[in-house]
Amino acid sequence: MSSTSLLESPPSVAARPRVDVHPPYEVTLGPVAVDLARRGGLVLDRWQADALDVMCAIRPDGKWACFEYGEIVSRQNGKGAILEARALAGLFLFGEELIMWSAHEYKTAMEGFRRVLAVLRRLGTRLSDTLYDVDGVPVKVINTNGEESLERLDTGQRLRFIARSKGSGRGFSGDVNIIDEAFALTREQQEALMPTMSARPNPQIIYTSSPPLTGDTGDVLYALRQRADAGGDDSLGWRDWGLAGDLDDLAAVDLDDERLWYQANPALGGRLTVEYVRRERRAMSDVGFARERLGIWPRWTGGDVPQWQVLREADWAAALRPESQLYGRPAIGVYVPPDRSYAAIGLAGAAVGGGRHIEVAGDGETLDYRPGTAWVVPRLVALERHRPSVLVIDDRALADEAEGAGLVVHRASVADMVTGCQLLYDGISGADLAGRDVVHIGQPELTEAARGAVRRDIGGSWAWARRDLAVDITPLAAVSLALFGHCTPRVQRPAPARPRAVWV
Repeated sequence: MSSTSLLESPPSVAARPRVDVHPPYEVTLGPVAVDLARRGGLVLDRWQADALDVMCAIRPDGKWACFEYGEIVSRQNGKGAILEARALAGLFLFGEELIMWSAHEYKTAMEGFRRVLAVLRRLGTRLSDTLYDVDGVPVKVINTNGEESLERLDTGQRLRFIARSKGSGRGFSGDVNIIDEAFALTREQQEALMPTMSARPNPQIIYTSSPPLTGDTGDVLYALRQRADAGGDDSLGWRDWGLAGDLDDLAAVDLDDERLWYQANPALGGRLTVEYVRRERRAMSDVGFARERLGIWPRWTGGDVPQWQVLREADWAAALRPESQLYGRPAIGVYVPPDRSYAAIGLAGAAVGGGRHIEVAGDGETLDYRPGTAWVVPRLVALERHRPSVLVIDDRALADEAEGAGLVVHRASVADMVTGCQLLYDGISGADLAGRDVVHIGQPELTEAARGAVRRDIGGSWAWARRDLAVDITPLAAVSLALFGHCTPRVQRPAPARPRAVWV
């Protein structure tokens, strides 16, 4: 086992990725993989060792906790070292018969081959040009073009390096498939690969990548990200170091804030220097720097965007009432996603003519769904003229700011958010048809959020996923909080003597 000091990253290096989801586990073989790499002169940073801990986590039945594992991090941070350690551990420690290492381009696959070979040379003793001894294990190096591989002559285990094609995975029943440059993995390649693993006793697929180059490529990687965002997948490990948001809207991201550079690059301050990143910033476009160095994804524009997975399109259309108006005191909900890139103010209340009304607030020209958060409290102060029944805010910093401005705030808990989401669902698509009394006025931003919303699991219940592949669900979350406030008398303020009758 390696000592702790060997795994310590420089003090300035980011400790945790922005997204880190994986199945629960108690036992991992990660430390033995790290130790084997160290013996071969490959000393891993703490973040790389953490990745191997998740990747090599073991279920109680002895199988990998993560059938699929993805590490998404910008270039030159060192994700290749994670793959080298995992591949060599599979060959020498885990008894895996066939490990397939593939890349989009042949030259990238060969670069991986050369790096693994360099570690092998330090691990063992060279007996000939193509034969090494590693602690008594004879390992043959095959350099034939297109057949580059390592083979244990005692067990027949192999580690193969290939460039991907539509059929490159056919015929190989790999225990482990390492997918480097996963942004270029296609559906056809994935579908050729998956059946080859079905007969293996303990298979695993490992994806490493920077973000896709464009919004209409990388559909496999986007689908993996969606599964990670939705939660509840008991066989997927996923770590994404990139900043939140998308390349189509960089207004909320200060590309010159070096603190963000550190957040997105775990090796910054170590093998990756700030001086070099400053040069990149000067030389690259905003979009190029945001994608390649800060790990921000393009917005998905491909043809397979998941739609209407929770709310049903026909139900949403049936709830459309463009002429609807709020009657009486509105409940206000404010939602800010974790990346604080956008915020939205939602309204809910009794509808003129019956039912419950929801909408995103606005002043007739500008919708209260905008980048950042600096605008929110001044807008809430202006909305006080409508004497709201309750102001529900889920963001602690924004709630503090609102209270500092003299506003009365109900600070939403996770349970409040869950309640609001399910009130909205029941009011639009619930099994009780008589309970479908929620109406909306057809705002495109709210409809787009409803179309793309997915569920995230919360302790046996659910709430809206914070961001789908192509749609920000912030407006939907805001009106859900407002609906919670409208339907929950215990959190409401006392009624004024002369409430305003109709929202104007």
